[in-house]
Amino acid sequence: MTERLRVAVLDDYQHVARQSADWALLDALADVVVFHDHVDDEVLLARRLNPFDVVCVMRERTPVTATLMAALPRLRLIASTGRANASIDLAAAADHGITVVHTNYASTPTIEFTWAAILGLARNLANEAASVRAGGWQQGMGVELAGKTLALLGLGRIGSAVARIGQAFGMQVIAWSQNLTTEHAAGYGVERVEKQALFARADILSIHTRLSERTQGLVSAEALGWMKPTARLVNTSRGPIVDEAALIEALVQGRIAGAAVDVYDPEPLPLDHPFRRLPNVLATPHIGYVSEEMYRTFYGDTVRNVVDWIGKVRT
Repeated sequence: MTERLRVAVLDDYQHVARQSADWALLDALADVVVFHDHVDDEVLLARRLNPFDVVCVMRERTPVTATLMAALPRLRLIASTGRANASIDLAAAADHGITVVHTNYASTPTIEFTWAAILGLARNLANEAASVRAGGWQQGMGVELAGKTLALLGLGRIGSAVARIGQAFGMQVIAWSQNLTTEHAAGYGVERVEKQALFARADILSIHTRLSERTQGLVSAEALGWMKPTARLVNTSRGPIVDEAALIEALVQGRIAGAAVDVYDPEPLPLDHPFRRLPNVLATPHIGYVSEEMYRTFYGDTVRNVVDWIGKVRT
């Protein structure tokens, strides 16, 4: 292979890809183009990516579908951040002879962000801060967490860490998921309950389960109907786990007190979406995993992965 390779880096929303890693070695081997905007239209995206041999994606921002791969005859490598990326069609990649590589990942930013969301929601921080900026003052009252019930939909790596912090705040922690056992929950000092009890007893309901066919729409209109009007929901996992229309209706009607939402379907969030306007919603732009340290891992590993792949294909 003598022709100089072309590498596309997609969806660098914050313009930080270049400063998050040392790209010098890759720049010496290939022409690297960083795109800061997001393209939804697959035809336009295919036109943009047609000249590239390598596409670097931030996980679950731009889907790499079978139809997109079929429209990119030069594509030979997809370099994704994270240890897995559900928005890449791996079977299609194999059919097209496209290699897919991943980076390391840590749960720390998401765990910490979940608590930022819980605290921000409980103390109405977004609205109070906006009031000060607008020349106003106190707008309402927050709620204390001590003595309240933290309900966790999922008690895996992230959920169990969120549980420990909740216990440090003096909260009672309960959990449910389809595969959660009483023994596993007890190992974290958590009470395993049935699904309806999880929603009915929750003061804060925080979602920490993977998106799959089984969990899509798991937080349904019925489940939201089990919640107390003083309860608050936090979703830092995946948007489609929650029936979005049902959640919006519950928030508009005051059937739950509020929600902190960091994940959506689709993303970026449409400009006319109700989450951008509802006063009892703390909406953030899918930044649960976004930290300087995580981006150094993501982009640093991406550079190394692409350089290693070039070395292999040129030998």
